[in-house]
Amino acid sequence: MSPRHNQTRQIPFATPIPPASIDRLSSPARRPSSPAPARRRAFHVHNTPPPRPHRTNSYDTPPHARIFPAGYARHHALRDNEAPPSSSLPASCSPSPTHITVHTPLLLPPRHCIHPISMDTHAVPRAAATVDLRWLLSVAAGAVFALLLLLAASPPFPLRPASLFTTTSPRRALPPLFVESSSTLSAPPPTPPPSPPRFAYLISGSAGDAPMMRRCLLALYHPRNSYILHLDAEAPDDDRAGLAAFVAAHPALSAAANVRVIRKANLVTYRGPTMVTTTLHAAAAFLWGRGGGRGADWDWFINLSASDYPLVTQDDLMHVFSKLPRDLNFIDHTSDIGWKAFARAMPMIVDPALYMKTKGELFWIPERRSLPTAFKLFTGSAWMVLSRPFVEYLIWGWDNLPRTVLMYYANFISSPEGYFHTVACNAGEFRNTTVNSDLHFISWDNPPMQHPHYLADADWGPMLASGAPFARKFRRDDPVLDRIDADLLSRRPGMVAPGAWCGAAAAADGDSNSTTTGGAVDPCGVAGGGGEAVRPGPGAERLQRLVASLLSEENFRPRQCKVVEAN
Repeated sequence: MSPRHNQTRQIPFATPIPPASIDRLSSPARRPSSPAPARRRAFHVHNTPPPRPHRTNSYDTPPHARIFPAGYARHHALRDNEAPPSSSLPASCSPSPTHITVHTPLLLPPRHCIHPISMDTHAVPRAAATVDLRWLLSVAAGAVFALLLLLAASPPFPLRPASLFTTTSPRRALPPLFVESSSTLSAPPPTPPPSPPRFAYLISGSAGDAPMMRRCLLALYHPRNSYILHLDAEAPDDDRAGLAAFVAAHPALSAAANVRVIRKANLVTYRGPTMVTTTLHAAAAFLWGRGGGRGADWDWFINLSASDYPLVTQDDLMHVFSKLPRDLNFIDHTSDIGWKAFARAMPMIVDPALYMKTKGELFWIPERRSLPTAFKLFTGSAWMVLSRPFVEYLIWGWDNLPRTVLMYYANFISSPEGYFHTVACNAGEFRNTTVNSDLHFISWDNPPMQHPHYLADADWGPMLASGAPFARKFRRDDPVLDRIDADLLSRRPGMVAPGAWCGAAAAADGDSNSTTTGGAVDPCGVAGGGGEAVRPGPGAERLQRLVASLLSEENFRPRQCKVVEAN
């Protein structure tokens, strides 16, 4: 075997070493004979080697240095070019003139002659240093190559030396590593504001309420909303036909096609359950639409009567409600029914409007019933602002609670003042969405009677101070309504209440399709409009204060479907 292919081999324990494994002796002196120990190990003899001749080939590095890293050779094996100091060996193991260069395993010398492994990090062989340098050069070359590939694959970024290396502002902290400079990145786009909500209005009335309903519609109109007008069966058919003709003739109302007049009207008894059925009928129509499909998009359902009137514009209402969660239900409610338990819950009545063509009085049943135990009764105002999820729950009734409660309230006096409240506060999904207010200004007697007062100019101050978006009751064509139109809604007689939508539509249309009322041009009586722009006014500030108070820590959770135990 050629000497240049000699490599140091390690022999397992108790393996005999053949004599032929010694390739070469550097001195004629023979190896001293000594009895072989019982245990054999691979080791390096600690004899001082003679100076080695200079090698010019690639095998200048000892074989074991080529096989093992420098750290391994430094900490796990003895180096064959180091000699242990004589003071650390017994006298019998002192160095002799014999110089042996061993590249194959030898017999293990006496155990006391083995020098401890040196941990001196300064005594590094020249071959190991050469290996370390080559290893570092290869790692550096690989890193440079990877960096070049990364730069070649990344898109070019323009450099602006003036902005990178010169500045006139005070010195600022350096950005974190691997984050591009703010001068090369554009700021993220701002989060767009939420779109204004849409409202679904039910305006109901009876005989003689068609003119008041028409005025209320113009004060409430916005092309983003949806409207259903219901004149009950007691009103003549001519009133419904005239109302439908008015809607069809108005350019803005007909173009948006968002106003619907109920032709097949229901007969409604004020204190009976038919008011509840009329409200549910309109809610289902809003959900189902005209042609047997999904209805128009809307977020809140609002029920009003022809004697109600708005105190804010639709832009004011949309502006404030755009900041609210879309699942809130504004419904005045309490579980402390008091005298109503004896006067309304226990008596049983039958509403003839459920099965008769003409309106009649309620039938009273002599027997009385006990209060229900399957659910807790709540009562409150009949005027509400309900979220779309809750309206869907009322119509579909997937857990049957709305239908069960509806069957109970079919024989309940003034059921509109209890049905929706009881369902909302007994449904676990919706009891925490209620806000204890009907968003109405109503003037009651103390104690309250069956009907509230009619509002007049004397109630102007309290109306504004309440911050409510709606008020009731008003007499037909009362002067206070004209004052509301002029001072709060900026609405001229016979015209739609203006907003941001109609200003843009009028400018785009050039007033060519504007309606004329009494010689005045209605800027909002044009086809089109319906954008998301709103123009809030002073009414939005009043409403914002009211909503902030209702949602405060003192009023929101403590007054939310609170169960009051009967004494």
